[in-house]
Amino acid sequence: MERRHFLKAAAVGASAAKYAFPANDTVNIGCIGTGGRAQVLMKNLEAAKGARIAAVCDVWDENLQKALHIAGSQAFSSKDFRAILDRKDIDAVLIGAPDHQHVPLTIAACEAGKDVYVEKPLTHNMAEGRVILESQKRTNRIVQVGMQQRSMPHIQKCYELVKSGKIGKVYKFHLTWNRNQPRWQRTDYKIAPGSVDWKAWLGSAPDQPFDDYKFRQWRWFWDFGGGIFTDLMVHWIDLVHWFLDLDHPQQASSIGDMFVAKDVWQTPDTVQTLLRYPDKEVQVYFEGTFVNARNAAMVEFMGTDGTLYIDRGRYELHPETRKSFGKPPEPGKFPYSEWVLGDGPRGADFYTNPNGELLHLQGWIDAVRTRRPPNAPVEAGVSAASAAHLANQSLREGRVVQYG
Repeated sequence: MERRHFLKAAAVGASAAKYAFPANDTVNIGCIGTGGRAQVLMKNLEAAKGARIAAVCDVWDENLQKALHIAGSQAFSSKDFRAILDRKDIDAVLIGAPDHQHVPLTIAACEAGKDVYVEKPLTHNMAEGRVILESQKRTNRIVQVGMQQRSMPHIQKCYELVKSGKIGKVYKFHLTWNRNQPRWQRTDYKIAPGSVDWKAWLGSAPDQPFDDYKFRQWRWFWDFGGGIFTDLMVHWIDLVHWFLDLDHPQQASSIGDMFVAKDVWQTPDTVQTLLRYPDKEVQVYFEGTFVNARNAAMVEFMGTDGTLYIDRGRYELHPETRKSFGKPPEPGKFPYSEWVLGDGPRGADFYTNPNGELLHLQGWIDAVRTRRPPNAPVEAGVSAASAAHLANQSLREGRVVQYG
C-alpha cells in the first residue's frame, strides 16, 4: 500500500515538473474575447506578478483595438482565436467571450496545450459539463473558472467558520442579486456589421442576422446566455456548494416575469427559484431583479445557532436571538460583525478592497507556474452552472424539475 502511494505521488510530481515554470520565467497570456468584462481582467493582469499579456483576440475591431491599448503595441493580435492557440510562445489564455463560447474555446485551448482562465458560467447547458470535465482531465491543463469569491480572504475565513460549526447546522440559504438598472432599454450601438466577424461570434449558435443589441447584451438571449440565473446566481450558489460539499440540486422550482424588458429580452428581468437538496437537508432560495436593488448582492447562511451574512466585501455574524424561547445569547459570546473589509456599501457588486479579480487571477497564475489545483477548478464551475441550468429549465418549462 505504501509503495503504491509513493509511486502515485511520484507520478503526480513528474507530471507537475513537466509543466512547471522556472521561478524567473513569465507566463505569457493570450486574451480571447476582449469585451468590457475581459478588459477589467486584463487591467488587473497588469498588476499581477509573473504574467504578461502577449496576445489579444476579438471578433470586433473596436474591442481588439481597446485590448491592444491595454496590452501594448508589442502584443500579437488577431480576430481568429486559432491564431492565438497556434502560437508556441503563448502559455495560457484568458477567455472572456460570451457564455455559449466558454466550453468550445476552453476545450480548444486545452487541446492546444494552453492553461485557461475562463469567465463564469463555465457551461451554457447541462450537457457541456461532462465534455469539459473529460477534456480537462485528458489534457491535464490548469483551468480556473472566474468565480472570484473563492479567492477573497474574508470568504475563505467564512468557509472555515461554517466548517467549524460556528453557526450550527445550516438548512436554509437566502441568495440575492438585485439591481435597479435600465439594461433593458433598446440601444442603437451603431456598430458597423463589417467590423464584426459575426459568423465566428455566433459559433455553434443558430444562424441569424447581425443584431448589435444582441451582440452587446447577449446575456439576456437564450442562444448566448442564460439570464440572471447563469450570470449572477452562479456566484453565490458556488459558495453554497463549496461550503457544504454539494454537487447539484435535486429539484428546482422557478418563476420569472418581464416587468420592464418585454419585447426586448428573452430572459426575465425578475426571477426567483427554490433549489432543494433533500439528501443533504438543504434548501436554497434565490431572488434577482433589475427593477429594485434591495439587499443587492449577498448570501445568508441560516444556521441553527446563527446567520452568516456574506457579500463581496464583508461578512457579519448574527446570533439566533430567539433560540431557547427568546433568551438572548451570552454577552460577548457571538459578535454581530466580526470582519469588514469592503470599502463600499453592503451588497455592492464589486469592491476595490478586496480586489477579487486580482486575487483570483494571481491565484491562477501561481497555479499555472506550480501546477497546483486552482481555487475554482472545472468541477466547481460545472457544479455551480448545473444549479443555474436546472433553475432555467424549471422557468422555461413552467414546472418543478428534477435533476437527471
